[in-house]
Amino acid sequence: MLSDIEICRNTKLSPISEIAQHAGLHSNEYQSQGEHKAKVSLTCLKRLSANPSGKLVLVTAITPTPLGEGKTVTTIGLSQGLAKLNRSVIACIRQPSMGPVFGVKGGAAGGGYSQVAPMEELNLHLTGDIHAVTAAHNLAAAAIDARIYHEQRLGYNDFEQRSGLTALKIDPQRVVWKRVMDHNDRALRMVTVGQNEAGKTINGFERNDGFDISAASELMAILALASDLKDLRDRIGRIVVAYNLDGQPVTTEDLQVAGAMAVSMKEAIEPTLMQTLEGVPTLIHAGPFANIAHGNSSIIADNIATKLAEFTVTEGGFGSDMGFEKACNIKAQVADKHPDCAVIVATLRGLKANSGQYDLKPGQAIPDSIYREDNHALLAGFENLKWHINNVNKYGIPAVVAINRFPQDSDAELQALKSLVEALPNDVEVAISQGFSQGGTGAIELAEKVVSQCEKPSQFTPLYRFEQATEEKLMAVAEAGYGAASLTLSDTARQQLDQLKQHGFDDLAVCLAKTPLSISTDASIKGAPANFDVPVRELRLCAGAGFIYALCGNVMTMPGLPEKPAFMNLDIDQDGRIIGLS
Repeated sequence: MLSDIEICRNTKLSPISEIAQHAGLHSNEYQSQGEHKAKVSLTCLKRLSANPSGKLVLVTAITPTPLGEGKTVTTIGLSQGLAKLNRSVIACIRQPSMGPVFGVKGGAAGGGYSQVAPMEELNLHLTGDIHAVTAAHNLAAAAIDARIYHEQRLGYNDFEQRSGLTALKIDPQRVVWKRVMDHNDRALRMVTVGQNEAGKTINGFERNDGFDISAASELMAILALASDLKDLRDRIGRIVVAYNLDGQPVTTEDLQVAGAMAVSMKEAIEPTLMQTLEGVPTLIHAGPFANIAHGNSSIIADNIATKLAEFTVTEGGFGSDMGFEKACNIKAQVADKHPDCAVIVATLRGLKANSGQYDLKPGQAIPDSIYREDNHALLAGFENLKWHINNVNKYGIPAVVAINRFPQDSDAELQALKSLVEALPNDVEVAISQGFSQGGTGAIELAEKVVSQCEKPSQFTPLYRFEQATEEKLMAVAEAGYGAASLTLSDTARQQLDQLKQHGFDDLAVCLAKTPLSISTDASIKGAPANFDVPVRELRLCAGAGFIYALCGNVMTMPGLPEKPAFMNLDIDQDGRIIGLS
Protein backbone atom coordinates (compact mmCIF):
# COMPACT_ATOMS: atom_id res chain seq x y z
CA MET A 1 0.00 0.00 0.00
CA LEU A 2 1.20 3.51 -0.80
CA SER A 3 2.20 5.87 2.00
CA ASP A 4 -0.29 8.47 3.22
CA ILE A 5 1.45 11.30 1.43
CA GLU A 6 1.68 9.29 -1.82
CA ILE A 7 -2.04 8.46 -1.66
CA CYS A 8 -2.82 12.11 -1.12
CA ARG A 9 -0.62 13.29 -4.00
CA ASN A 10 -2.08 10.69 -6.35
CA THR A 11 -5.65 11.84 -5.64
CA LYS A 12 -7.15 14.52 -7.87
CA LEU A 13 -8.65 17.18 -5.62
CA SER A 14 -11.45 19.58 -6.46
CA PRO A 15 -10.93 23.35 -6.45
CA ILE A 16 -11.94 24.76 -3.07
CA SER A 17 -14.66 26.83 -4.78
CA GLU A 18 -16.40 23.57 -5.80
CA ILE A 19 -16.09 22.19 -2.25
CA ALA A 20 -17.54 25.41 -0.82
CA GLN A 21 -20.43 25.30 -3.28
CA HIS A 22 -21.04 21.62 -2.49
CA ALA A 23 -21.14 22.49 1.23
CA GLY A 24 -23.78 25.15 0.57
CA LEU A 25 -21.70 28.30 1.00
CA HIS A 26 -22.22 31.36 -1.19
CA SER A 27 -19.29 32.87 -3.07
CA ASN A 28 -19.15 35.89 -0.73
CA GLU A 29 -18.99 33.66 2.38
CA TYR A 30 -15.47 32.35 1.95
CA GLN A 31 -12.06 33.63 0.91
CA SER A 32 -9.74 31.27 -0.97
CA GLN A 33 -6.28 30.77 0.50
CA GLY A 34 -4.74 29.03 -2.48
CA GLU A 35 -6.28 26.29 -4.60
CA HIS A 36 -7.36 23.86 -1.89
CA LYS A 37 -8.24 25.82 1.25
CA ALA A 38 -10.35 28.80 2.20
CA LYS A 39 -11.34 30.85 5.21
CA VAL A 40 -15.09 30.73 5.93
CA SER A 41 -16.71 34.02 6.94
CA LEU A 42 -18.91 34.04 10.01
CA THR A 43 -21.42 36.12 8.05
CA CYS A 44 -22.82 32.85 6.71
CA LEU A 45 -24.27 32.10 10.16
CA LYS A 46 -26.72 34.99 9.82
CA ARG A 47 -28.04 33.62 6.53
CA LEU A 48 -28.19 30.08 7.89
CA SER A 49 -29.78 30.93 11.23
CA ALA A 50 -33.26 29.82 10.15
CA ASN A 51 -32.01 26.45 8.88
CA PRO A 52 -32.71 23.40 11.05
CA SER A 53 -29.65 21.97 12.80
CA GLY A 54 -28.34 18.62 11.61
CA LYS A 55 -27.10 15.75 13.73
CA LEU A 56 -23.79 16.12 15.61
CA VAL A 57 -21.63 12.98 15.81
CA LEU A 58 -18.66 12.99 18.19
CA VAL A 59 -15.84 10.50 17.60
CA THR A 60 -13.92 9.39 20.69
CA ALA A 61 -11.84 6.33 21.55
CA ILE A 62 -10.50 3.84 24.04
CA THR A 63 -7.51 4.89 26.15
CA PRO A 64 -4.87 5.78 23.54
CA THR A 65 -1.60 3.91 23.09
CA PRO A 66 1.63 4.77 21.23
CA LEU A 67 0.28 2.60 18.40
CA GLY A 68 -2.47 5.05 17.51
CA GLU A 69 -6.12 4.03 17.36
CA GLY A 70 -7.09 5.90 14.17
CA LYS A 71 -9.62 8.35 15.56
CA THR A 72 -9.12 10.90 12.78
CA VAL A 73 -9.09 8.13 10.17
CA THR A 74 -12.45 7.00 11.54
CA THR A 75 -13.79 10.56 11.62
CA ILE A 76 -12.91 11.10 7.97
CA GLY A 77 -13.85 7.56 6.91
CA LEU A 78 -17.25 7.90 8.59
CA SER A 79 -17.83 11.24 6.87
CA GLN A 80 -17.07 9.63 3.52
CA GLY A 81 -19.28 6.65 4.42
CA LEU A 82 -22.19 8.95 5.14
CA ALA A 83 -21.60 10.64 1.78
CA LYS A 84 -21.77 7.19 0.15
CA LEU A 85 -25.25 6.88 1.68
CA ASN A 86 -26.15 10.13 -0.11
CA ARG A 87 -26.32 12.04 3.16
CA SER A 88 -25.04 15.60 3.27
CA VAL A 89 -22.12 15.69 5.67
CA ILE A 90 -19.34 17.98 6.87
CA ALA A 91 -16.38 16.93 9.02
CA CYS A 92 -14.96 19.22 11.72
CA ILE A 93 -11.47 18.53 13.01
CA ARG A 94 -8.79 20.40 14.95
CA GLN A 95 -5.69 21.99 13.48
CA PRO A 96 -2.52 19.94 14.10
CA SER A 97 0.15 21.43 16.34
CA MET A 98 3.74 21.58 15.14
CA GLY A 99 4.74 19.98 18.46
CA PRO A 100 3.36 16.48 17.70
CA VAL A 101 4.14 16.79 13.97
CA PHE A 102 7.85 17.23 14.73
CA GLY A 103 7.75 15.25 17.99
CA VAL A 104 6.23 11.76 18.22
CA LYS A 105 2.79 11.54 16.70
CA GLY A 106 3.46 12.98 13.28
CA GLY A 107 0.63 14.51 11.26
CA ALA A 108 -3.06 14.59 12.13
CA ALA A 109 -4.78 14.52 8.75
CA GLY A 110 -6.03 10.94 9.06
CA GLY A 111 -4.41 8.31 6.88
CA GLY A 112 -4.69 5.90 4.01
CA TYR A 113 -7.81 6.63 1.96
CA SER A 114 -9.46 8.56 4.79
CA GLN A 115 -7.54 11.77 5.16
CA VAL A 116 -7.90 15.52 4.74
CA ALA A 117 -6.06 16.96 1.78
CA PRO A 118 -3.61 18.37 1.00
CA MET A 119 -2.16 16.72 4.10
CA GLU A 120 1.11 18.72 3.94
CA GLU A 121 -0.76 22.01 4.15
CA LEU A 122 -2.98 20.82 6.99
CA ASN A 123 -0.05 19.56 9.06
CA LEU A 124 2.33 22.47 8.44
CA HIS A 125 1.03 25.94 9.35
CA LEU A 126 -2.25 25.74 7.37
CA THR A 127 -3.64 29.31 7.47
CA GLY A 128 -1.65 30.32 10.54
CA ASP A 129 -4.31 30.15 13.26
CA ILE A 130 -1.97 28.62 15.84
CA HIS A 131 0.64 31.26 15.01
CA ALA A 132 -2.00 33.96 15.56
CA VAL A 133 -2.79 32.46 18.98
CA THR A 134 0.93 32.41 19.77
CA ALA A 135 1.42 36.03 18.73
CA ALA A 136 -1.61 37.29 20.67
CA HIS A 137 -0.64 35.32 23.76
CA ASN A 138 2.97 36.54 23.77
CA LEU A 139 1.86 40.12 23.18
CA ALA A 140 0.10 39.98 26.54
CA ALA A 141 3.22 38.46 28.12
CA ALA A 142 5.35 41.30 26.74
CA ALA A 143 2.80 43.84 27.96
CA ILE A 144 2.99 42.45 31.51
CA ASP A 145 6.77 42.71 31.74
CA ALA A 146 6.80 46.13 30.08
CA ARG A 147 4.28 47.42 32.61
CA ILE A 148 6.25 45.98 35.54
CA TYR A 149 9.45 47.53 34.15
CA HIS A 150 8.10 51.04 33.61
CA GLU A 151 6.16 51.22 36.87
CA GLN A 152 9.10 50.02 38.93
CA ARG A 153 11.66 52.09 37.01
CA LEU A 154 9.74 55.34 37.44
CA GLY A 155 7.83 54.68 40.63
CA TYR A 156 4.03 54.51 40.68
CA ASN A 157 3.34 58.25 41.04
CA ASP A 158 5.81 59.32 38.39
CA PHE A 159 4.54 56.62 36.05
CA GLU A 160 0.97 57.87 36.41
CA GLN A 161 2.00 61.47 35.77
CA ARG A 162 4.08 60.64 32.70
CA SER A 163 1.71 58.12 31.10
CA GLY A 164 -1.72 59.30 32.22
CA LEU A 165 -2.40 55.68 33.17
CA THR A 166 -3.31 54.20 36.53
CA ALA A 167 -0.47 52.15 38.01
CA LEU A 168 -1.46 48.48 38.08
CA LYS A 169 1.11 47.60 40.76
CA ILE A 170 1.53 44.06 39.44
CA ASP A 171 3.16 41.68 41.91
CA PRO A 172 6.07 40.17 39.91
CA GLN A 173 5.76 37.00 42.00
CA ARG A 174 2.13 36.55 41.02
CA VAL A 175 2.23 36.73 37.23
CA VAL A 176 0.16 33.75 36.04
CA TRP A 177 0.46 34.27 32.28
CA LYS A 178 3.34 32.23 30.83
CA ARG A 179 4.71 32.55 27.33
CA VAL A 180 3.91 29.97 24.61
CA MET A 181 5.40 28.45 21.48
CA ASP A 182 4.19 25.77 19.05
CA HIS A 183 7.00 23.28 19.58
CA ASN A 184 7.84 20.64 22.16
CA ASP A 185 10.69 22.11 24.24
CA ARG A 186 11.06 20.83 27.81
CA ALA A 187 14.01 23.18 28.47
CA LEU A 188 11.59 26.13 28.44
CA ARG A 189 9.23 24.82 31.11
CA MET A 190 11.03 26.97 33.70
CA VAL A 191 13.00 30.07 32.66
CA THR A 192 14.13 33.38 34.12
CA VAL A 193 13.22 36.56 32.26
CA GLY A 194 14.52 40.09 32.69
CA GLN A 195 18.15 39.14 33.32
CA ASN A 196 20.62 42.04 33.11
CA GLU A 197 24.28 42.85 33.24
CA ALA A 198 25.45 43.85 36.70
CA GLY A 199 24.06 47.20 37.81
CA LYS A 200 21.60 47.52 34.92
CA THR A 201 17.82 47.10 34.54
CA ILE A 202 17.50 47.84 30.82
CA ASN A 203 16.16 44.32 30.10
CA GLY A 204 13.46 44.55 32.73
CA PHE A 205 13.18 43.20 36.24
CA GLU A 206 14.16 39.61 36.81
CA ARG A 207 11.47 37.06 37.64
CA ASN A 208 10.71 33.38 37.14
CA ASP A 209 8.63 32.46 34.10
CA GLY A 210 8.06 29.54 31.74
CA PHE A 211 6.56 28.37 28.44
CA ASP A 212 3.51 26.27 27.61
CA ILE A 213 2.80 24.85 24.17
CA SER A 214 0.55 27.17 22.15
CA ALA A 215 -2.34 24.69 22.01
CA ALA A 216 -2.54 24.88 25.82
CA SER A 217 -2.98 28.67 25.75
CA GLU A 218 -6.22 29.98 27.20
CA LEU A 219 -6.60 31.82 23.90
CA MET A 220 -6.91 28.49 22.09
CA ALA A 221 -9.71 27.46 24.45
CA ILE A 222 -11.38 30.83 23.88
CA LEU A 223 -11.14 30.30 20.12
CA ALA A 224 -12.88 26.93 20.53
CA LEU A 225 -15.65 28.25 22.80
CA ALA A 226 -16.40 31.72 21.38
CA SER A 227 -19.66 32.15 19.47
CA ASP A 228 -18.58 35.12 17.33
CA LEU A 229 -16.00 37.91 17.06
CA LYS A 230 -17.61 40.04 19.76
CA ASP A 231 -17.70 37.09 22.14
CA LEU A 232 -14.04 36.40 21.34
CA ARG A 233 -13.13 40.01 22.16
CA ASP A 234 -15.14 39.99 25.40
CA ARG A 235 -13.58 36.72 26.54
CA ILE A 236 -10.06 37.95 25.80
CA GLY A 237 -10.76 40.99 27.97
CA ARG A 238 -11.69 38.79 30.93
CA ILE A 239 -8.38 36.90 30.98
CA VAL A 240 -6.61 37.23 34.33
CA VAL A 241 -2.85 37.50 33.72
CA ALA A 242 -1.55 38.49 37.17
CA TYR A 243 -2.46 39.75 40.63
CA ASN A 244 -1.49 43.12 42.10
CA LEU A 245 0.20 43.85 45.42
CA ASP A 246 -3.23 43.92 47.10
CA GLY A 247 -4.03 40.45 45.77
CA GLN A 248 -6.61 41.64 43.22
CA PRO A 249 -6.79 40.16 39.69
CA VAL A 250 -5.20 42.07 36.81
CA THR A 251 -6.83 41.41 33.42
CA THR A 252 -5.83 42.02 29.83
CA GLU A 253 -8.46 44.76 29.84
CA ASP A 254 -6.61 46.42 32.72
CA LEU A 255 -3.41 46.24 30.65
CA GLN A 256 -5.32 47.66 27.67
CA VAL A 257 -3.88 44.91 25.51
CA ALA A 258 -7.10 42.92 24.96
CA GLY A 259 -8.07 44.87 21.86
CA ALA A 260 -4.71 44.30 20.20
CA MET A 261 -4.88 40.60 21.08
CA ALA A 262 -8.29 40.38 19.42
CA VAL A 263 -6.90 42.15 16.36
CA SER A 264 -4.15 39.51 16.17
CA MET A 265 -6.81 36.77 16.17
CA LYS A 266 -9.33 38.43 13.89
CA GLU A 267 -8.68 36.03 11.00
CA ALA A 268 -8.15 33.01 13.25
CA ILE A 269 -11.79 33.05 14.33
CA GLU A 270 -12.76 31.95 10.81
CA PRO A 271 -12.61 28.16 10.28
CA THR A 272 -10.53 26.84 7.39
CA LEU A 273 -12.37 24.84 4.72
CA MET A 274 -10.63 21.86 3.13
CA GLN A 275 -11.74 18.49 1.71
CA THR A 276 -11.31 14.77 2.27
CA LEU A 277 -9.85 12.57 -0.48
CA GLU A 278 -13.44 11.88 -1.57
CA GLY A 279 -14.47 15.52 -1.60
CA VAL A 280 -16.33 15.76 1.72
CA PRO A 281 -16.16 19.38 2.96
CA THR A 282 -14.08 19.63 6.14
CA LEU A 283 -13.78 22.53 8.56
CA ILE A 284 -10.54 22.84 10.55
CA HIS A 285 -10.59 25.00 13.66
CA ALA A 286 -9.04 25.25 17.15
CA GLY A 287 -6.28 23.01 18.48
CA PRO A 288 -5.29 19.59 19.86
CA PHE A 289 -4.22 18.28 23.29
CA ALA A 290 -7.32 17.27 25.24
CA ASN A 291 -5.05 16.21 28.10
CA ILE A 292 -3.62 19.70 28.74
CA ALA A 293 -6.20 21.75 26.85
CA HIS A 294 -9.82 21.80 25.72
CA GLY A 295 -9.10 19.40 22.87
CA ASN A 296 -12.19 19.91 20.71
CA SER A 297 -12.99 21.66 17.46
CA SER A 298 -14.76 24.98 17.76
CA ILE A 299 -18.36 25.81 18.48
CA ILE A 300 -18.26 28.14 15.48
CA ALA A 301 -17.23 25.30 13.13
CA ASP A 302 -19.95 23.06 14.56
CA ASN A 303 -22.57 25.80 14.19
CA ILE A 304 -21.68 26.38 10.54
CA ALA A 305 -21.54 22.66 9.73
CA THR A 306 -24.78 21.68 11.50
CA LYS A 307 -26.65 24.44 9.67
CA LEU A 308 -25.30 23.33 6.29
CA ALA A 309 -25.42 19.53 6.52
CA GLU A 310 -27.57 16.66 7.78
CA PHE A 311 -24.61 15.23 9.66
CA THR A 312 -21.58 16.86 11.25
CA VAL A 313 -18.79 14.51 12.30
CA THR A 314 -16.25 15.87 14.76
CA GLU A 315 -13.79 14.38 17.25
CA GLY A 316 -12.55 14.94 20.78
CA GLY A 317 -8.91 14.42 21.68
CA PHE A 318 -7.61 11.18 23.22
CA GLY A 319 -10.04 8.79 25.00
CA SER A 320 -13.58 9.42 26.22
CA ASP A 321 -12.25 10.40 29.66
CA MET A 322 -10.48 13.36 27.99
CA GLY A 323 -11.86 15.18 24.93
CA PHE A 324 -15.30 13.59 25.09
CA GLU A 325 -15.68 14.57 28.77
CA LYS A 326 -14.73 18.18 27.99
CA ALA A 327 -17.02 18.22 24.95
CA CYS A 328 -19.98 17.18 27.11
CA ASN A 329 -19.30 19.11 30.30
CA ILE A 330 -17.85 22.32 28.87
CA LYS A 331 -18.48 22.72 25.13
CA ALA A 332 -22.02 21.30 25.01
CA GLN A 333 -23.18 23.44 27.94
CA VAL A 334 -21.66 26.60 26.46
CA ALA A 335 -23.05 25.91 22.98
CA ASP A 336 -26.38 24.51 24.21
CA LYS A 337 -25.86 21.71 21.70
CA HIS A 338 -24.92 18.17 22.69
CA PRO A 339 -23.81 15.24 20.50
CA ASP A 340 -26.58 13.10 19.02
CA CYS A 341 -24.31 10.06 18.79
CA ALA A 342 -20.85 9.05 19.97
CA VAL A 343 -18.48 6.77 18.05
CA ILE A 344 -15.94 4.91 20.20
CA VAL A 345 -12.89 3.85 18.20
CA ALA A 346 -11.15 0.63 19.23
CA THR A 347 -8.47 -1.55 17.67
CA LEU A 348 -7.31 -5.08 18.38
CA ARG A 349 -3.75 -3.94 19.01
CA GLY A 350 -4.91 -0.99 21.12
CA LEU A 351 -6.98 -3.24 23.37
CA LYS A 352 -4.10 -5.69 23.74
CA ALA A 353 -1.85 -2.76 24.67
CA ASN A 354 -4.40 -1.79 27.31
CA SER A 355 -4.31 -5.29 28.78
CA GLY A 356 -1.25 -4.41 30.86
CA GLN A 357 0.76 -7.20 29.24
CA TYR A 358 2.80 -4.85 27.07
CA ASP A 359 5.06 -1.93 28.01
CA LEU A 360 4.93 0.14 24.84
CA LYS A 361 6.93 3.35 24.59
CA PRO A 362 6.58 6.12 21.96
CA GLY A 363 9.17 5.75 19.22
CA GLN A 364 10.09 2.17 20.13
CA ALA A 365 9.61 -0.82 17.84
CA ILE A 366 6.22 -2.53 18.08
CA PRO A 367 6.54 -6.17 19.19
CA ASP A 368 5.35 -8.68 16.61
CA SER A 369 3.50 -10.57 19.33
CA ILE A 370 0.86 -7.87 19.62
CA TYR A 371 -0.35 -8.75 16.10
CA ARG A 372 -0.70 -12.46 16.87
CA GLU A 373 -4.00 -13.92 18.02
CA ASP A 374 -4.08 -13.65 21.81
CA ASN A 375 -7.50 -14.19 23.34
CA HIS A 376 -6.23 -13.62 26.88
CA ALA A 377 -4.76 -10.19 26.07
CA LEU A 378 -7.83 -9.22 24.05
CA LEU A 379 -10.21 -10.12 26.89
CA ALA A 380 -8.07 -8.23 29.41
CA GLY A 381 -7.97 -5.17 27.16
CA PHE A 382 -11.71 -5.41 26.50
CA GLU A 383 -12.25 -4.12 30.05
CA ASN A 384 -10.94 -0.77 28.83
CA LEU A 385 -13.43 -0.66 25.94
CA LYS A 386 -16.27 -1.59 28.32
CA TRP A 387 -15.23 1.29 30.57
CA HIS A 388 -15.42 3.77 27.69
CA ILE A 389 -18.80 2.43 26.54
CA ASN A 390 -20.15 2.84 30.07
CA ASN A 391 -18.60 6.30 30.25
CA VAL A 392 -20.43 7.44 27.12
CA ASN A 393 -23.66 5.94 28.48
CA LYS A 394 -23.33 8.13 31.61
CA TYR A 395 -24.04 11.15 29.42
CA GLY A 396 -27.14 9.59 27.85
CA ILE A 397 -25.74 9.62 24.32
CA PRO A 398 -26.37 6.70 21.87
CA ALA A 399 -23.10 5.05 20.87
CA VAL A 400 -21.46 2.98 18.15
CA VAL A 401 -18.20 1.10 18.60
CA ALA A 402 -16.02 1.40 15.50
CA ILE A 403 -13.47 -1.42 15.31
CA ASN A 404 -10.77 0.21 13.20
CA ARG A 405 -9.22 -2.55 11.13
CA PHE A 406 -5.49 -2.75 10.43
CA PRO A 407 -3.95 -5.00 7.71
CA GLN A 408 -2.40 -7.38 10.26
CA ASP A 409 -5.70 -8.02 12.09
CA SER A 410 -7.14 -11.53 11.97
CA ASP A 411 -10.74 -12.06 10.93
CA ALA A 412 -11.26 -14.41 13.87
CA GLU A 413 -10.20 -11.82 16.45
CA LEU A 414 -12.20 -9.06 14.76
CA GLN A 415 -15.34 -11.18 14.90
CA ALA A 416 -14.59 -12.18 18.48
CA LEU A 417 -14.33 -8.54 19.52
CA LYS A 418 -17.51 -7.67 17.65
CA SER A 419 -19.33 -10.50 19.43
CA LEU A 420 -18.09 -9.28 22.81
CA VAL A 421 -19.55 -5.84 22.15
CA GLU A 422 -22.83 -7.24 20.84
CA ALA A 423 -23.21 -9.32 24.02
CA LEU A 424 -23.07 -6.27 26.27
CA PRO A 425 -26.33 -5.18 27.93
CA ASN A 426 -25.79 -1.58 26.75
CA ASP A 427 -27.76 -0.30 23.79
CA VAL A 428 -24.60 0.07 21.73
CA GLU A 429 -24.05 -0.79 18.08
CA VAL A 430 -20.77 -2.07 16.63
CA ALA A 431 -19.22 -2.08 13.17
CA ILE A 432 -15.88 -2.99 11.66
CA SER A 433 -14.47 0.07 9.88
CA GLN A 434 -12.06 -0.21 6.97
CA GLY A 435 -11.86 3.46 6.13
CA PHE A 436 -8.06 3.43 6.10
CA SER A 437 -7.76 0.90 3.27
CA GLN A 438 -11.07 1.46 1.46
CA GLY A 439 -12.13 5.04 2.18
CA GLY A 440 -15.85 5.72 2.39
CA THR A 441 -16.77 2.30 0.99
CA GLY A 442 -15.08 0.66 3.95
CA ALA A 443 -17.07 2.76 6.40
CA ILE A 444 -20.58 2.25 5.01
CA GLU A 445 -21.57 -0.24 7.72
CA LEU A 446 -20.35 2.20 10.37
CA ALA A 447 -22.24 5.05 8.72
CA GLU A 448 -25.46 3.03 8.67
CA LYS A 449 -25.13 2.25 12.39
CA VAL A 450 -24.48 5.93 13.16
CA VAL A 451 -27.56 7.04 11.20
CA SER A 452 -29.64 4.51 13.13
CA GLN A 453 -28.32 5.65 16.52
CA CYS A 454 -28.84 9.33 15.64
CA GLU A 455 -32.54 8.63 15.17
CA LYS A 456 -32.86 7.52 18.80
CA PRO A 457 -33.78 10.12 21.40
CA SER A 458 -30.88 11.04 23.66
CA GLN A 459 -31.08 11.76 27.37
CA PHE A 460 -28.07 14.07 27.56
CA THR A 461 -26.91 14.62 31.13
CA PRO A 462 -23.63 16.42 31.90
CA LEU A 463 -21.77 15.45 35.06
CA TYR A 464 -22.26 18.87 36.64
CA ARG A 465 -23.77 22.30 36.18
CA PHE A 466 -21.67 25.47 36.20
CA GLU A 467 -23.49 26.89 39.22
CA GLN A 468 -22.24 24.10 41.48
CA ALA A 469 -19.27 24.77 43.77
CA THR A 470 -15.88 24.26 42.12
CA GLU A 471 -14.88 21.42 44.41
CA GLU A 472 -18.15 19.63 43.65
CA LYS A 473 -17.45 19.94 39.93
CA LEU A 474 -13.91 18.61 40.32
CA MET A 475 -15.21 15.66 42.32
CA ALA A 476 -17.93 15.01 39.74
CA VAL A 477 -15.37 14.60 36.96
CA ALA A 478 -12.97 12.57 39.12
CA GLU A 479 -15.46 10.28 40.82
CA ALA A 480 -18.50 10.11 38.53
CA GLY A 481 -16.42 10.65 35.38
CA TYR A 482 -13.20 8.70 35.92
CA GLY A 483 -14.53 6.34 38.57
CA ALA A 484 -11.98 7.49 41.15
CA ALA A 485 -12.48 6.81 44.84
CA SER A 486 -11.36 10.29 45.85
CA LEU A 487 -9.95 13.64 44.81
CA THR A 488 -7.19 15.31 46.82
CA LEU A 489 -6.29 18.99 46.58
CA SER A 490 -2.72 19.92 47.45
CA ASP A 491 -2.19 22.73 49.96
CA THR A 492 -1.38 25.03 47.03
CA ALA A 493 -4.54 24.02 45.18
CA ARG A 494 -6.63 24.45 48.33
CA GLN A 495 -5.30 28.00 48.79
CA GLN A 496 -5.95 28.76 45.13
CA LEU A 497 -9.51 27.43 45.44
CA ASP A 498 -10.17 29.75 48.38
CA GLN A 499 -8.79 32.72 46.42
CA LEU A 500 -10.89 31.88 43.37
CA LYS A 501 -14.00 31.84 45.54
CA GLN A 502 -13.06 35.18 47.10
CA HIS A 503 -12.73 36.76 43.67
CA GLY A 504 -16.10 35.41 42.48
CA PHE A 505 -14.85 32.66 40.16
CA ASP A 506 -16.83 29.76 41.61
CA ASP A 507 -19.37 29.44 38.80
CA LEU A 508 -17.04 28.32 36.01
CA ALA A 509 -16.60 24.92 34.36
CA VAL A 510 -13.63 22.75 35.28
CA CYS A 511 -11.02 21.46 32.84
CA LEU A 512 -8.90 18.65 34.29
CA ALA A 513 -5.44 18.15 32.82
CA LYS A 514 -4.05 14.64 33.32
CA THR A 515 -2.25 11.89 31.46
CA PRO A 516 -4.20 10.55 28.47
CA LEU A 517 -2.51 7.14 28.78
CA SER A 518 -4.66 5.94 31.67
CA ILE A 519 -8.15 6.60 32.97
CA SER A 520 -6.39 7.37 36.25
CA THR A 521 -3.67 10.02 36.69
CA ASP A 522 -0.93 7.35 36.62
CA ALA A 523 0.10 6.50 33.05
CA SER A 524 1.34 3.06 34.08
CA ILE A 525 -2.11 1.86 35.22
CA LYS A 526 -3.88 0.25 32.26
CA GLY A 527 -7.30 -1.28 31.64
CA ALA A 528 -10.21 -0.04 33.77
CA PRO A 529 -8.70 1.08 37.11
CA ALA A 530 -10.82 1.66 40.21
CA ASN A 531 -10.33 2.88 43.78
CA PHE A 532 -7.67 5.40 42.79
CA ASP A 533 -7.15 8.99 43.92
CA VAL A 534 -7.01 12.04 41.64
CA PRO A 535 -4.35 14.39 43.06
CA VAL A 536 -4.78 18.05 42.03
CA ARG A 537 -1.50 19.88 42.47
CA GLU A 538 -2.51 23.27 41.07
CA LEU A 539 -5.54 25.26 39.94
CA ARG A 540 -5.27 27.87 37.20
CA LEU A 541 -7.95 30.41 36.39
CA CYS A 542 -9.07 30.72 32.76
CA ALA A 543 -11.73 33.38 33.25
CA GLY A 544 -11.95 34.23 29.55
CA ALA A 545 -12.40 30.62 28.49
CA GLY A 546 -14.84 30.16 31.36
CA PHE A 547 -13.20 27.33 33.26
CA ILE A 548 -10.81 26.52 36.08
CA TYR A 549 -7.88 24.47 34.90
CA ALA A 550 -6.81 21.68 37.28
CA LEU A 551 -3.36 20.15 36.88
CA CYS A 552 -3.52 16.53 38.06
CA GLY A 553 -0.59 14.27 38.81
CA ASN A 554 2.62 15.03 36.91
CA VAL A 555 1.08 16.21 33.62
CA MET A 556 3.13 18.89 31.83
CA THR A 557 1.74 21.78 29.78
CA MET A 558 4.89 21.88 27.63
CA PRO A 559 5.70 18.47 26.07
CA GLY A 560 9.27 17.38 25.42
CA LEU A 561 10.90 15.73 22.43
CA PRO A 562 11.65 11.96 22.55
CA GLU A 563 15.02 10.31 21.93
CA LYS A 564 14.23 9.97 18.22
CA PRO A 565 11.86 12.80 17.20
CA ALA A 566 9.66 12.64 14.12
CA PHE A 567 11.42 15.65 12.61
CA MET A 568 14.37 13.38 11.78
CA ASN A 569 12.22 11.81 9.05
CA LEU A 570 11.30 15.11 7.38
CA ASP A 571 13.13 16.63 4.44
CA ILE A 572 12.66 18.11 0.98
CA ASP A 573 13.47 16.17 -2.19
CA GLN A 574 15.21 17.52 -5.30
CA ASP A 575 11.85 18.71 -6.66
CA GLY A 576 11.08 20.71 -3.52
CA ARG A 577 8.44 18.26 -2.25
CA ILE A 578 8.12 17.35 1.42
CA ILE A 579 9.11 13.78 2.26
CA GLY A 580 8.78 11.77 5.47
CA LEU A 581 5.51 13.32 6.65
CA SER A 582 2.86 10.87 7.82
